[in-house]
Amino acid sequence: MVDFDYYEILELSKDAAGDQIKKAYRKLALKYHPDRNPGNKEAEEKFKMINEAYQVLSDEEKRAIYDKYGKAGLDNQGFHHYSEMNTEDIMSDLNSIFESVFGGGFGGFGGFSRKKRKYPLDEEIDLVLDFDEAAFGCTKEVEYDYKVACQECGGTGAENRELQTCDECGGRGQVQYKQGFMTFSQTCPKCEGTGEIVAKKCLACEGKGYLVKKDTIEIDIPEGIDEGNRIRVSGKGNIDEGGRRGDLYIVIHVREDELFIRHDDDIYIEVPVFFTQAALGDKIKIPTPWGKETLELPIGVKDKQQFIFRNKGIANVHTKQKGDLIAQVKIIYPTKLNEEQKELLYELQESFGFESAPHQKKFEGTFDKIKKWFS
Repeated sequence: MVDFDYYEILELSKDAAGDQIKKAYRKLALKYHPDRNPGNKEAEEKFKMINEAYQVLSDEEKRAIYDKYGKAGLDNQGFHHYSEMNTEDIMSDLNSIFESVFGGGFGGFGGFSRKKRKYPLDEEIDLVLDFDEAAFGCTKEVEYDYKVACQECGGTGAENRELQTCDECGGRGQVQYKQGFMTFSQTCPKCEGTGEIVAKKCLACEGKGYLVKKDTIEIDIPEGIDEGNRIRVSGKGNIDEGGRRGDLYIVIHVREDELFIRHDDDIYIEVPVFFTQAALGDKIKIPTPWGKETLELPIGVKDKQQFIFRNKGIANVHTKQKGDLIAQVKIIYPTKLNEEQKELLYELQESFGFESAPHQKKFEGTFDKIKKWFS
């Protein structure tokens, strides 16, 4: 894989805004587009790198990962480098990016077929993990469905593989429409840009062009994986009519825990504290994912006050650096008091004297002041 810097490829600084990225891409993509440089392999490779850079830097999430962890971080998220993809998928991907910036009507790359596969080679599934499975890693057996091209119709979806020219676009794969004095072109919605449609559906696959099969694989879940992370399993995706197989992408979802709340690599835990403990101070044992810790409550601890335990959170899935555990106090007050308890509390209150009624000092003279406002 060729190593290059995405910002350098687009001739941008690292603080470039979104409109600057798009403008730089438009300029360079037009300059190095293969239609403007026929037979120039160097320009074609440059164009691929430009598109790969734009695909990352125009996506806020991918850009943030790249800025923090570089290409290694993107690899862990399952991002495809163009050098790792087959020619048909590269050209399909580049055309999608190019058309998203410039609009339709620019055409594809010379010499490449418009034939469109009825399904992507890569397959994506969801996997739900418990809190501890994501935090500490585990091994999971995953059953999933994948697609394989129908051998009867060669993946065309047509009986006897017979296709006919699309009557919507006349086989061009593009349809034109006018808006005012402007003329636009877009991919034909009927044939999806192939220029051909099925004459009669294949009975074996009911016109879908593929059959669905099941497989079971064992997956090693890395420690610290989080909600929304993806795991790529090479060569376990869908299979096309030529026998090529894509990758399987597993999207991770994590169940909430009853006790711990995770935010990135940090963990939050709410610690219930009785009001007498808050007043007197105390030492209490609290749980962490790594065992017990002692929380020292100072005299007069406040409700929602937080205490940080360094490196007691989750290990980052990329760097393995552990986050923190944040214990937040929740002061509990009694909802019912018997007569004896009330009497004791009154005695305690009186023992503090004037200090037990701080509102009196706070508002002293305020009521007279307010009366004057209306006199």
